[in-house]
Amino acid sequence: MSSTKTAIVVLSDPKGGEEALGRLFNALAATYDFKQKHRDVQLVFQGTGTRWTSFLKEADHPAHELYKAVEDKVAGVSLGCSLLFGAHDDAERNGFSFLTANHVPGTPGLPSLEEFDADGYTILTF
Repeated sequence: MSSTKTAIVVLSDPKGGEEALGRLFNALAATYDFKQKHRDVQLVFQGTGTRWTSFLKEADHPAHELYKAVEDKVAGVSLGCSLLFGAHDDAERNGFSFLTANHVPGTPGLPSLEEFDADGYTILTF
């Protein structure tokens, strides 16, 4: 039996060129697919993936339209990662929520993938 819940984690760095854009686009497309089928799906930006928060709200970005279609499925952005990778101010300015349940030493917290797992989510990373 397959899970009815999916957490999609974007780790790709926008500085990574076409390959990174492809990962983001496919993460958004997977989120859209689950959403269209009325499945429980949550999108998380973590690691260097937090840097996408400065681009996705721009109307001329190639992934903007797809992002807008799944924006309501964004669980949030890793607070610790956004600070480490210089994305915090853009994420905050663009209205993203911060995730902090994983209290990693030396950070203000990251998303807890264990909590997603404990809640029955299948975790996919892009």
